[in-house]
Amino acid sequence: MSEPLPPPPPSPLELLYFLRRVQVQQLATTDRWIKDAEARQAALAARRPPPPPPDWVLEHSGKDKTPMYVHAGPCNTRLRTRQVITAQEARRLITDGVRACVLCRPDTELGIVG
Repeated sequence: MSEPLPPPPPSPLELLYFLRRVQVQQLATTDRWIKDAEARQAALAARRPPPPPPDWVLEHSGKDKTPMYVHAGPCNTRLRTRQVITAQEARRLITDGVRACVLCRPDTELGIVG
């Protein structure tokens, strides 16, 4: 009796289809890892408290950055453009004529009497 012949080797096209199946499986695994990492990152961000507001903020115009108002950091106004500044800078700006916010009154907090 003769031994059975081995099956013919796969064609190049069959090999390419096999490669594609493997890559699709790997991509699905990678997508699952990404989804899990995003979920962990979101959970961590949700537990982390927001950073404290700065003590002093300068509101300026968006285009030429002309100083408009000085705010105490936790001011509730919606600032269009802002820059964190020090108390010394806030005092100097107010005494140089930049307006103090009428809501948070940084001039009062800084001890500047107008």
